[in-house]
Amino acid sequence: MNPDAVRRISLRDLSLPAVVAGFVAVLVGFTSSVVIVFQAAAAFGATPAQTVSWMWALGLGMGLTSAGLSLWYRQPVLTAWSTPGAALLATAGAGFSMAEAVGAFIVCALLITAAGASGLFARVMNRLPQALAAALLAGVLARFAFDAFGAMQREFALVFPMLLAYLAGRRWWPRYAVPGVLAVGAAIAAARGQLHGGGISWQWAEPVFTMPEFSLAATIGLALPLFIVTMASQNLPGVAAQRAAGYDTPVSPVVTTTGLASLLLAPFGGYALNLAAITAAICMGREAHEDPARRYWASTMAGIFYVVVGLLGGAVVGLIAAFPKELVLALAGFALLGTIGSGLAVAMKDEKSREAALITFLVTASGLSLWGIGAAFWGVAAGALALAVQHWRPTR
Repeated sequence: MNPDAVRRISLRDLSLPAVVAGFVAVLVGFTSSVVIVFQAAAAFGATPAQTVSWMWALGLGMGLTSAGLSLWYRQPVLTAWSTPGAALLATAGAGFSMAEAVGAFIVCALLITAAGASGLFARVMNRLPQALAAALLAGVLARFAFDAFGAMQREFALVFPMLLAYLAGRRWWPRYAVPGVLAVGAAIAAARGQLHGGGISWQWAEPVFTMPEFSLAATIGLALPLFIVTMASQNLPGVAAQRAAGYDTPVSPVVTTTGLASLLLAPFGGYALNLAAITAAICMGREAHEDPARRYWASTMAGIFYVVVGLLGGAVVGLIAAFPKELVLALAGFALLGTIGSGLAVAMKDEKSREAALITFLVTASGLSLWGIGAAFWGVAAGALALAVQHWRPTR
């Protein structure tokens, strides 16, 4: 590590809101998509031991890259598994063996590494206007806010007090608003008998190595689609989240790191790692710390929690089942309100790009998916098209 960076890292920057933000990010990350990862593993005929190995590989990969990159750059850098990639594998994995899948994971990891090391992906992101990046982030996060208020219809007695706790926290103790929401939600859920920790099995996860097998069919049917959806639906909004939050973390080294980590962990089930957007926004917002220069501890703590969960991979299912779904939805939605508002404010500030940014936001928030590519990519494409049409001038 850079010696200057070591001197700048200080435990005095660590705070309770940063710890809670890191915990919330991990909780939301796992509960929102871990079932899809299990389905992807099952599509290749994974044994229970191999499924636990996937959790081990992904947990350690996300944890070590998140903590390492955050401390290196002293900026909040959070990585995640590719959720749309897992959905793609769950549907396209039929007919492929686990060995062929691992071979495809390695090919995908090499492509991600090449995209980062060559600087190609960074050049694409540098051409993305700030207004569209902010609108993209707001559109990606809006779904969680919708889900939070939708959960109130099903569990009013749980979610409404959490909303009141958030509003009171933002008014009187803004640094502790999200910890207050978590405490109120957990207390109400416990009082109503909705917390179930008995199903958690505290056992160390064991990695299972699978010898890769490379085939043209798996490369075309798994590796290439996995690479495309990971870059377009995950890394693109991940960089947009950093830019919208005001951070200038270098794109190429970070993407290269996720590619190399995926390459090392692929034989154990680490199918694809990438930059996080939704959970990263939790670590980049003012709820993590009022001082943006100290928010790197939120993603660092998230990395530590990811490592712990990875080492205890067998406990993931029981840990998720312990929390009511509505509590997690409300916690995520309320924690992201400030980031959504900031994104919309930046997106709509300039009248010349306002309509293009609005189109980006609406397409992204709609959840549009075409040819296996998610709404984040199509939101940027639609906004860029609108911007080009509105400002096109014929060449004289």
